[in-house]
Amino acid sequence: MSVIRARGLTKEYAGRPVVAGIDLDVRPGECFGVLGPNGAGKTTTLRMILGLTPPSAGALEVLGRPVPAEARAMRARVGVVPQADALDPDFTVEENLRTWASYFGLERGIDARVRELVAFAALQGRERSGVGTLSGGMRRRLTLARALLNAPDLVVLDEPTTGLDPQARQHIWQRLRELRGRGVTLLLTTHYMEEAERLCDRLAVIDGGRIVAEGAPRELIRARIESYVIELRGAAGWHWGEETGAKLADRSERVGDTLLLYAHDDGALLAALADASGIDYHSRRANLEDVFLRLTGHDLRD
Repeated sequence: MSVIRARGLTKEYAGRPVVAGIDLDVRPGECFGVLGPNGAGKTTTLRMILGLTPPSAGALEVLGRPVPAEARAMRARVGVVPQADALDPDFTVEENLRTWASYFGLERGIDARVRELVAFAALQGRERSGVGTLSGGMRRRLTLARALLNAPDLVVLDEPTTGLDPQARQHIWQRLRELRGRGVTLLLTTHYMEEAERLCDRLAVIDGGRIVAEGAPRELIRARIESYVIELRGAAGWHWGEETGAKLADRSERVGDTLLLYAHDDGALLAALADASGIDYHSRRANLEDVFLRLTGHDLRD
C-alpha cells in the first residue's frame, strides 16, 4: 500500500489550474522529493496532501485514509517541518516540546520522549534555553524534533535546510537518514538539488502544476541529460565554444555570461581545449540541477 496515493489531483483558483491532474505514489519507508520552480504547484500539492486545502478534483489517500474526508485522523500520524520554524519564542526548548506534545494528548509519560528528542536534535544542555538564544541550525533541529513527538509514520519537510550553514545542513541530512532507516516515510521539498540527489530515493519534478519527470535521481540524470558539461566563460570562451566546441558537443546552450557544452563523451572537447589558450572553462559531470533546468528552463520565477 502506498503511503501517499494521488490520482488526477487537481486544484483550481478562479478557474485556473494550479495543480493539474497529478498522479503520485509514495512508498513506505522512502524519501520522496517534490521539486519545482516557484509557482509550480509544490506548496498547493503539499497542502492538499496534509488536508489543509481541498482538491478541486481527483482522489487522494494518505496513510490509507481518504483526504480531506479523514484528514484530522491522518494528521495524528504525520509530522510536519514547515518552511518557517513557528516555534514559540516565549518558551524554552523543553517547553516547546512539551506544549506540542499536549496538542496530541501525550502529556502522560512524555519525559522520556522529550529527553530522546533533545538528544536526537543534539540540544543536550539547552533544554532550558529560550528559543531566541538558539542559532538557526538549533531552531531547525528543534522544529524537526517537535515534528517527531507523535512518532509519525510520515514526515513532511518543506525546504528543511534553507538558510543553514553546511555543518547544520549535514546534521539535518544525517538525522533524516536515521529516520528513513527506521522505516519512517519522508516527503521532502527543496530548492537544493544536491540535497535532493543525496537524500531522495525517488523524486518528482513539477512545473505548471504537472509532473514533468519522475524517478530516482541518478536514473533521471542518465535519462534526461548528457553525461558531461563544459562551462565556458568570457569572450574568448564564447568564441571558441561557438566556433569549435559546438561542433564537438552534442548540444550547446548560452546562459548569461556562460556557454554550456553538453556531451555524452567529453574526450574530444577536452583534447581540443588542451590545444587552445586563454580560455576560462570548467568541466564536470552532469547533475540533477542540469536536469531540473532543462525540464523547467533558466528563466527567473517570481
